[in-house]
Amino acid sequence: MNALTAVERIGRFANLASSRDLTPPTRHLLKRNILDSLGCAIAALPGKPFGALREQFDEYGSGGRCSLLGGGSTSPDQAALYNSALVRYVDLLDSYMSPGGLCHPSDNFGAVLAAAEHASADGEAFMLALAVAYEIGCRITAVVPVMAKGFNHAIQLAVSSAAASGKLLGLDAQQLSHAIAIATVDNISLSCVHSEPVSYWKGFSPGITCMRAIYSASLAKRGFTGPLRLFEGPNGLVRMFDQPIDVNWEDPSLEVVHQTVMKKYCSLIHGQPVLEATLALKRAHGLAGSDVENVTCDIFQMGYDIAGGGGFGAKDDPQTKEQADYNLKYLIAAALLDDEVGPAQLEPARVQAADAQALLKRVTVRPDAAVSAQYPQALNTRVTIRCRDGRVVSKEHVGFEGGLDNPFTWERTVEKFNWLSEPYADSILRGQIVELVSRLEEHTIAELMQLLTQVSREAVYPATHPGIQ
Repeated sequence: MNALTAVERIGRFANLASSRDLTPPTRHLLKRNILDSLGCAIAALPGKPFGALREQFDEYGSGGRCSLLGGGSTSPDQAALYNSALVRYVDLLDSYMSPGGLCHPSDNFGAVLAAAEHASADGEAFMLALAVAYEIGCRITAVVPVMAKGFNHAIQLAVSSAAASGKLLGLDAQQLSHAIAIATVDNISLSCVHSEPVSYWKGFSPGITCMRAIYSASLAKRGFTGPLRLFEGPNGLVRMFDQPIDVNWEDPSLEVVHQTVMKKYCSLIHGQPVLEATLALKRAHGLAGSDVENVTCDIFQMGYDIAGGGGFGAKDDPQTKEQADYNLKYLIAAALLDDEVGPAQLEPARVQAADAQALLKRVTVRPDAAVSAQYPQALNTRVTIRCRDGRVVSKEHVGFEGGLDNPFTWERTVEKFNWLSEPYADSILRGQIVELVSRLEEHTIAELMQLLTQVSREAVYPATHPGIQ
């Protein structure tokens, strides 16, 4: 074979990526997304699954040089699983939208963080590797409608997190190619992970992918080889997706972070405009949950299928956190009842409460052809609330704060970070983390982790921040 295979071109892209390719605006946005990921991770620390993970780490051996957010240390692969899952858990992380689905670029965060700490890397190397991961995952997402074809976006995550981890571990271009191939060939992820009843694994699938990716990169460094014709070979990814996968890996730019969108509600990205519209109507008209007779939400087809009761299953009886954050009926009800949709609204006791269960059964979500035609360039919606006193209020909502047309600023991200981390870190520690991230290229990852291990796993500080709802 004389021509480079696709994984070899990706490996070469990752190998050649240089800090010179990180423009000042890109650096600024990477730091924004890094701080956002840390806020998400800290807010997830008391989650029940993370206690179970720590128990498993103890059983399987917890020795290692990589830190866990909230304290403790373990092996690089287990740290990648733990810290990646933290970022995903409260469903407030960044997203990249494409016609056939999406990916969460910050799903790479835990793997890149673990690899950087294991390699004693500085903040500059960490940012570069994270930018490489963002670029690879989003470029694949842009050309392959992964979810529309029945697969989950953990497939491209295996490619991106293996490449980024390998870059930090010092692999050359060919070793990076093998790391990508090893990590991906056995990581064919199915979109049924999102189907009802939604399980823990919806949020932990990316973490296990990152765990395998950093381990694969370490194996490739020691000479393990993988199937280099992962894409083009017999029964490879091209056949699996039943289409060409044409990406220009000769383009060295690292600018895709400019196309990422952010969240301010604990909900899948498709719910952000819905909740913004619902809360705007509630506040403009002084509505309480008891005033509401019923609600109709018109949304794009993808949002309906995943979270409205369409192709992935009915949404009439959520009981768990995992079911709640992928359920537009519950999320609308929670917004009307509580005037916010944050981590507290995902607690099982809140999800199962009688008032929430009663109101969500009066919410109808339906696909709208006109709104669907605008997706994913625009995530628009229409919310109509009929009140018991006969009033009917409705709002056509275009976009949302955090979207491409109204992106989060650094200041807004700091506010979100403080909201999410306030119960787990005092103001001094939070300020130190924000300051270090703002000047990350001047620090080491060891310095960052030294701060993050001081964060409490339980809520021990007063929560006075009103949120960014």
